[in-house]
Amino acid sequence: MQTRRIGRTGLAVTEYSFGTAGLGGLYRECRREAAMATLDAAWSAGIRYFDTAPYYGLGLAERRAGDFLRDKPRDDFVLSTKVGRLLHPVPEDQVPDYSYVKPLNFDVSYDYSYDAIMRSVELSYARLGLNRIDILYVHDIGSYTHGAKKNAIYLRQLLDSGLKALEELKSGGVISAYGLGVNEVPVCLDVLSRADIDCILLAGRYTLLDRSAVEELLPLCEKKGTSLVVGGVFNSGILATGPVEGAHFDYMPATEEVRTKVAAMERIAGGRGVPLAAAALQFPLVNPSVASVLIGTAKPESLERNMELTRRQVTLEEFAVYEPFTLVAPELGDQAVRV
Repeated sequence: MQTRRIGRTGLAVTEYSFGTAGLGGLYRECRREAAMATLDAAWSAGIRYFDTAPYYGLGLAERRAGDFLRDKPRDDFVLSTKVGRLLHPVPEDQVPDYSYVKPLNFDVSYDYSYDAIMRSVELSYARLGLNRIDILYVHDIGSYTHGAKKNAIYLRQLLDSGLKALEELKSGGVISAYGLGVNEVPVCLDVLSRADIDCILLAGRYTLLDRSAVEELLPLCEKKGTSLVVGGVFNSGILATGPVEGAHFDYMPATEEVRTKVAAMERIAGGRGVPLAAAALQFPLVNPSVASVLIGTAKPESLERNMELTRRQVTLEEFAVYEPFTLVAPELGDQAVRV
């Protein structure tokens, strides 16, 4: 599998990468055997970049990722995890519902300060059982997660001291790169306007359906030399399932308007013999600022199916019909579907 460089660092990642939220039991239980089989399928497919986080399964995903990777040659893969949430143990009957099924017995507290980031890295090392983390992402900072009032506090923590911790870890050789791991564009613009970061893991905002990153963030990333790792390319599923009843977009049931847009995309893709899911997976990599597309699943057969979609090469000419803001389907005549 081809690789691309992260920012201006010497670190290179595979164009497709594996996200471990599902291995932590996101929405449904993931047994250890299935987690290991899925990781093995990713490795067999040539994926060598793995992303995890303390939040995924409240420590469970980090443990499973570390268990799988521990016997692999350390220079053969890239590993990222996240900071911003600290785990603390709670009784089993007091584990909050964060949409993870059968997580470990922890709760989380948010803290983006220098001390908290250093502490978070130490705890991640212990859960992973590995002696090197390549990339650290600041996890879920922004109004999307916290609301404007609380986020102002957390953003100040990050800017006043958290970034100092990340820069110390990088300059000391503990990590090779750092950035943000978020679901929204505005906080990326806020941080990039005040600091140089190597990369942003951005979920759901640079896809065939959601182009929120196009107008301001992508040009700024190019100017700053900041790479994007793009997650959520199916926008919570609808670009994989199509506009079926019950399809989800942005973690919620898709509206009729969204289903209409996806139906138009599906007709265009089908008319060219391209599965819409294949176009969705490959679309972000057209932009040179994108280093990798993150695939997340808890089933080896799903991983293998997605990787098969990456092998049906979608050409630039085929992507040209998916205009950034207006999608024109020939069979719709003059009707344009705004994306």
